[in-house]
Amino acid sequence: MGKNYIESAKLIDRNVLYTPAEAMELAVKTSKAKFDETIELALKLGVDPRHADQQVRGAVVLPHGTGKKVRVLVFAKGDKAKEAEVAGAEFVGAEELVDKIQKENWFDFDVVVATPDMMGVVGRLGRVLGPKGLMPNPKSGTVTFDVAKAVAEIKAGKVEYRVDKTAIVHVPLGKKSFGAEKLIENFHALMEAVIKAKPAAAKGQYLKSVVVSATMGPGVKINPTKTLD
Repeated sequence: MGKNYIESAKLIDRNVLYTPAEAMELAVKTSKAKFDETIELALKLGVDPRHADQQVRGAVVLPHGTGKKVRVLVFAKGDKAKEAEVAGAEFVGAEELVDKIQKENWFDFDVVVATPDMMGVVGRLGRVLGPKGLMPNPKSGTVTFDVAKAVAEIKAGKVEYRVDKTAIVHVPLGKKSFGAEKLIENFHALMEAVIKAKPAAAKGQYLKSVVVSATMGPGVKINPTKTLD
């Protein structure tokens, strides 16, 4: 553990479940790196991801964005390709982009959007995009004919949340420089979406643990029953 981490950890009581407001204040206060650290959220959910009816996945536009410049790649043709370019997508194309990714191992993008008619082409990239969490998906709004809206929302701070095989969801909430107030608003928007996405098949306690932390900082536990307070 580094000196800064040890000093930051002293500010947090490991036995306390904080309110969202208290937790965001502590996450900002314990961010001591020289760069603008990302404030990250980790949720442990009471679901079994091995079952299809207990998957938790979706997307939400954070009120204040993530503070990160997002590079968008859009698979589209014709008018839809033009719409994507006008909306601000960094990369727009079709089969030639598939070849570039496959042959050159090119991944200079953060989000992939595709029109439904292009999914047959994009499907060839499943083995490389899937493990990186980049495969377009209708549930996250990245498979759509309304590419202009999709690109605009992503640029505005849309984030995707998805439970992993250990039943944990990791999502960025913003930057330290946002301050606690903006981070709390982003947190509430995300939590409302995740709670709304609770699978009908999930039994027992849904939110098992809620932890927020700066990139280089210690975790701060939030009371799962007060996430919308």
